[in-house]
Amino acid sequence: MSNQSILRITRELSEIQRGSDLSLAVACRDIDVRHVRALIIGPPDTPYEFGFFEFTVKFTRDYPTKAPAVTAITTNSGRTRFNPNIYSGGRVCLSILGTWRGERGEEWSSAQGLESILISIQSLMSQNPYENEPGFEDAKSEYDKKNQDAYVAKIRHESLRISVIERLEDYLDIDRGKVPGVTMYNAEEDYKSGADDAADIPFEPFKDLCKRRFLWYYESYIQSIDEELKKHKDGDRFEKMPFEGPGNTMEGTFQYSSLKSRIQVIFNKLNDEASLWATEGLEAVRKEMSIASNLQRQFEQIGEKYKKNDAITIDLDLVEKNPFVWQLVLFGRPMTNLDGGVFRIIINISPKFPDVLPRVRFETPIFHHRISPKGVLCYDARRKDDMRSHIEAIIEAIEEESPAYDPRTLVNLEAAKLFWGAPDERKMYNRRLRRSVQDSSEFS
Repeated sequence: MSNQSILRITRELSEIQRGSDLSLAVACRDIDVRHVRALIIGPPDTPYEFGFFEFTVKFTRDYPTKAPAVTAITTNSGRTRFNPNIYSGGRVCLSILGTWRGERGEEWSSAQGLESILISIQSLMSQNPYENEPGFEDAKSEYDKKNQDAYVAKIRHESLRISVIERLEDYLDIDRGKVPGVTMYNAEEDYKSGADDAADIPFEPFKDLCKRRFLWYYESYIQSIDEELKKHKDGDRFEKMPFEGPGNTMEGTFQYSSLKSRIQVIFNKLNDEASLWATEGLEAVRKEMSIASNLQRQFEQIGEKYKKNDAITIDLDLVEKNPFVWQLVLFGRPMTNLDGGVFRIIINISPKFPDVLPRVRFETPIFHHRISPKGVLCYDARRKDDMRSHIEAIIEAIEEESPAYDPRTLVNLEAAKLFWGAPDERKMYNRRLRRSVQDSSEFS
């Protein structure tokens, strides 16, 4: 592969990694930029909502003259076809990839790149993926409408089961064999099937990202399950689509009661994992590991910085003198909706930081669109390896009064509905936020 081609791929990877799009992520092993892993998070308001869909991208020596080869690896070990254009065997049918005959002007050009490919794949994950099937435009009958609804229903169920629940269960070593009615499936097989030819060890670059996002979207998962439980009885079979054939189907039964129990177990396991970091951190201190001294130094420097900052008032402490557990107390700024508030926030830091990012939990209840009812804060630090950047992002997420609408950052569904609702609903949001601020001193 030419140096020019490698430089082009490296630049594209860097642009996506530095970008603000919360629905795309890319990674590669060390300097092997020819073999890329990509993660697409399912778009809101679709049956793929907040699912974790992984792909391999293999660039040839001719890139960007020729498109890379893209393979889906979130396929239930080759058993599940998530879209008419995303096959259970991993084939992704797109005109820009040369895997589908498109209209003139839709074919690949060197002006396109990795991000445009991922956005094109993401566009297949629509509210009605049945429309991606050739001949859909002629589907007008009630029978066809029934098929469309049935297809959406089973994609929603399997997106939750396979791309979210089973992925996280494998990450957390949760034994599915002990869950009644659960078919055993090893998600690692998906990852191995997409591993680089030269590497036998499974490459899982998105493990921590998926864990953090699961905590963000937990309420959305639960709400979706509760809504679907009203429509589908446990044990009802999925309907087969006309375009599904042998070896390329999505078969199974609705099991939403089981999914709800499993998703709650995952949430609790993730919280237990973050709590365990405190013990692991003290051991790192005892062994005088560099990460312990590094975090201690960052804590001291950040504390000094905010002592000199008159615009923001915070108290920053170590819980039991442990540099892996920080307590941030934020005092609401005057003349804002947070005025008079006192908010206690716990930051658990992994000994594997920054490869594993902190977990941030509000101990003080607050009604806020970026803070879930469980106290999970949705924020994104610009510099992942710098705790000062994390503190700044935490404060910014709480204080921002006129954020741009982005459903991927809304982790309190009731608060978000009011915040972006009609004027009367926005007033209700402000009243409930102010009430929680006034009550915050009771929890400080």
